Amino acid sequence: MELFYFLLLGFAILMYVVLDGFDLGLGILFPVFPEQHDRDMMMRSVSHVWDGNETWLVFGGVILMGAFPAAYATLLPILYLPIVLMLVALIFRGIAFEYRFKAKSSRRWWDLAFGLGSSVVAFCQGLMLGSLVESGGQTLLSPFSVLTAFAVMAGYALLGATYLVVKSSGQLQAKARAASKPLLVAVMLAMVAVSLWNFASVPSVQAKWLANLGWLWPIPLITGAIALVLWQGLKRSEVLPFFCTIALFVMGFLGLVVGLFPQLVPGQLNLFEAAAPVQSLKFMLPGVLIFVPLILGYTLWGYRIFRGKVHDFEEGY
Repeated sequence: MELFYFLLLGFAILMYVVLDGFDLGLGILFPVFPEQHDRDMMMRSVSHVWDGNETWLVFGGVILMGAFPAAYATLLPILYLPIVLMLVALIFRGIAFEYRFKAKSSRRWWDLAFGLGSSVVAFCQGLMLGSLVESGGQTLLSPFSVLTAFAVMAGYALLGATYLVVKSSGQLQAKARAASKPLLVAVMLAMVAVSLWNFASVPSVQAKWLANLGWLWPIPLITGAIALVLWQGLKRSEVLPFFCTIALFVMGFLGLVVGLFPQLVPGQLNLFEAAAPVQSLKFMLPGVLIFVPLILGYTLWGYRIFRGKVHDFEEGY
């Protein structure tokens, strides 16, 4: 039962990272696309789905609090500052998203708020991830945590750029393709740096990989192959680069889980120690079985309805 909720928590986090990652990435990319028409098209491409993407963040928080209350109680005080900063940035980002369509004279300020809010959210998420992996949340502003934060920002930016390749056409699509290539290089360098640093500085991760190298070696090999396919796909394909970027996130997430499992708060709690009593987990199960399919169905339905390319802002789509 504990393992089921651990996998469910991982699934919720991965869904949030992938779905909210590309619209955060679009905000991070705002300085690269200074023309107002391009920004209108970028916002329009996610305007119907962006708020639903954050449902997975809420769902993941509920699973963490309900299924692993000890981990929730341990992590929240340690990560209180970046969590609050992230939530404030999400609020400003949401306000900017709605107001910039209506504002004329002050639109550039709402653009700044959206871009800055997206960057702060991504940075805080990476900071928390790096701190959690390195020390169970104890060292928030260590060099490793900051490196992980910039790696997450680069990953989200690549996800946003490849999403824009799918949703746009013409000059905007060409700009998105051009932006994707240096971002891919940055992401791969960041993944290598974070992985090697994590391997060298965390003894438990090093021991896990060395003891299981016989069946873990395909993870970096497949990751490199995905990056090569993505690079080639940027020359001619529209959809392939986006799904390859998602695959890079999945492989990075898999490598992270493999190194940490069964630790939930590294150095402090594993998933069995952090889990709620079995009776509580069973009590939550009917709600999980009802709401997970509902959220998945709503998500798939929304993306199906608004599939296709975005057209001129004035015409809608």
